[in-house]
Amino acid sequence: MRRLIHLSDLHYGRVNPDLEAPLLQRLHELSPDLVVISGDLTQRALSDQFKAARAFMDRIPAPVLTIPGNHDTPLYNVFERLFRPFSRYKRHISRDLEPVFSDAEMTVVGVNTVNPFAWQRGKLGRSARARASRALGEDTGKMRIVALHHPPEQDPETDKKLMKGARKALIELSNCGADVVLSGHLHQAATAPFRAAPDLLFVQAGTGLSTRLRGTQDNTFNQLDIEGEALSVVTWSVEAGGFRPDQTSRWRRVDGHWEREA
Repeated sequence: MRRLIHLSDLHYGRVNPDLEAPLLQRLHELSPDLVVISGDLTQRALSDQFKAARAFMDRIPAPVLTIPGNHDTPLYNVFERLFRPFSRYKRHISRDLEPVFSDAEMTVVGVNTVNPFAWQRGKLGRSARARASRALGEDTGKMRIVALHHPPEQDPETDKKLMKGARKALIELSNCGADVVLSGHLHQAATAPFRAAPDLLFVQAGTGLSTRLRGTQDNTFNQLDIEGEALSVVTWSVEAGGFRPDQTSRWRRVDGHWEREA
């Protein structure tokens, strides 16, 4: 069994500091094999915000795989955003914008979907899709997971533009044998197979620490427990100042499709 914790959209610069200690306490108790942070570590890509995010990451009791989000590039400094968008991220977080983690039971591939030319909307172009396919490698029975910031599928009522290249990305990720796609960006937790690619399970994280809540959802993070072809997803939500398990769903691959267990 492998346990993966999925955090997203911390937004240092707009965090609730009272949630840091409870979140870290839960991470220590859950003892994950890997923690994935799917972008937007900061609110405005400022050095002090990256330093605060780095300090939080250094207290996580597990390997951490991070990818940048659009908020991790400058918004108002257009020159810097266009010509060196990830300079502060690389200085304080990681020089690797598309990291890969692999062990005996899972492979996790980070993909950078930030588009400096369209700050809010993401992009997953041909070269990034090809890199992800190569990094996933051959099917060796491991659970193969891809982590993006921007979701490659959205509900029609979502008020943000869908990532450019999303449909092609789903087709290629399906063809290269990916099993699960993690994303953030929308500050809404959800788990379901993709409508356009039911052989891929879509796990979306809310915001772990930010005060930038959307809708009625509280701060959340996801816990994924992987056992062979089976996967359980627990969404932890804030309750009485701490994180408590809120929703649990269990999934299994059946004839190439994900089905929810009763």
